[in-house]
Amino acid sequence: MRALVVDHSSSSHLELAEVPDPVPAPDEALVRVEAVSLNYGEAFMVDTAQVPAGSVPGWDATGVVVRAAADGSGPAPGTRVITLGLAGAWAELRAVPTATMGTVPEAADGGAISTVPVAALHVLRRFGQTLRRRIMITGASGGVGRFAVQLAARAGAEVVAVSADPAQVSVLEALGAREVIKHPAEVSRRVHGVLDNVEGEQMVAAFNALRPGGTLVSVGHSAGQDVVFPVGAFVATEGRHDRSISTFFLLADPRADVREDLTWLAAEVAAGRLDAGITWRGDWSRHAEATAALLGRRLRGKAVLEIS
Repeated sequence: MRALVVDHSSSSHLELAEVPDPVPAPDEALVRVEAVSLNYGEAFMVDTAQVPAGSVPGWDATGVVVRAAADGSGPAPGTRVITLGLAGAWAELRAVPTATMGTVPEAADGGAISTVPVAALHVLRRFGQTLRRRIMITGASGGVGRFAVQLAARAGAEVVAVSADPAQVSVLEALGAREVIKHPAEVSRRVHGVLDNVEGEQMVAAFNALRPGGTLVSVGHSAGQDVVFPVGAFVATEGRHDRSISTFFLLADPRADVREDLTWLAAEVAAGRLDAGITWRGDWSRHAEATAALLGRRLRGKAVLEIS
């Protein structure tokens, strides 16, 4: 099969090459890939040589099952699916555990479905009851952030969206944000929870914006900066106590039902109830163009590669 393989001698750190077909484990289905969505995080890892040469990267992809899992779990051949994993998506074929695979409506746009970030859904659940509570989303104009804004608003939260791009204010308000600010330090009132996609000094300011009992969940690190808290940042004072910071790793979350949630998110995107926010789309032969746009911060939302 053909795949995008990591090649650090290339300017894009990727090349289209022939590689062996994947061999599924008993609990894995073999999927013919239709489309993949690109995230800043995976593009950054490839670009900075954090992914070994010769490997096939990629987290999120849609496609069609060509061979069902040998253990009888998961969908039958011919079923359209959305798949999630830590590698292997940027290829014509992908072996995927059925536990991280959801079904896709037959007539749905596979490119749009490939963008769904189930992580945003699971992080918002950590905040518990969000009705009438203030939830801050940093990096709100990015791929994960856009979905988080929509999902939090649908759950009744008063969403505070953080984006440094003034052009995104009306976009984020249309997606459900009640307040759009350029930096967490500008927040008008403290918040109950923060879904942080940025880290760096924004994470410090977002933590400072938490109400007593509030939680910040760290999901992404697009700033590429160290997080440095000043002396005394964790000293409990009146109105600034019982606050916490939590890390998150989707595939190690025992509370996560990834298969069911992927299926639900796919249906919501297919029905137009969630906006995928695709801002770049093209054949996978244009991979260098797509990753350069992501790394250069020229994209707001998601990039999609279609497997020809």
